[in-house]
Amino acid sequence: MLVLMAGLPGTGKSTLARALASRIDGSVLNKDEIRLALLSSAGVEYSTSQDDFVMEIMLNTAAWILRRDPGRVIFFDGRTFSQRYQIDRVLEVAARLNQPWRILECVCTDETARSRIQAQSVAGEHVAENRSYDLYLAVKARFQPINYDKTVIDTDGPLNECLNQALNAIR
Repeated sequence: MLVLMAGLPGTGKSTLARALASRIDGSVLNKDEIRLALLSSAGVEYSTSQDDFVMEIMLNTAAWILRRDPGRVIFFDGRTFSQRYQIDRVLEVAARLNQPWRILECVCTDETARSRIQAQSVAGEHVAENRSYDLYLAVKARFQPINYDKTVIDTDGPLNECLNQALNAIR
């Protein structure tokens, strides 16, 4: 199964994806971590074309994993999936691989997102150097509604509740 972790920066996508993957022995493919590993910090430009390039690598990696372990659940993390074409591309690959898919859209209040982004920035916990509350606001302004079947998870709630809601959605 392919699971798209959608939502604005700071909404808890990575935290939830890691918790889900450890609970069900899934794999998390994180765009920001893969980009940094492939290109090193000097090659990172945070452009749409670079994001799309890394996403294609993630899709190829998912296909490779699923050929060897067809029951594996792959979590796509690190991309907001704020544009319809980004979701469409993953769903095209899911169809080609004959894999089910789910979209988990993480949401929280603006203040929670701001607090999380600032705390992670101070602690140096996020690999994307462009991650800021200004980025959050910019992505929010251009976020296209997700019109596919999805589960919206309010990550202002306790992680355990979010985890249970997400597990129910992917089962």
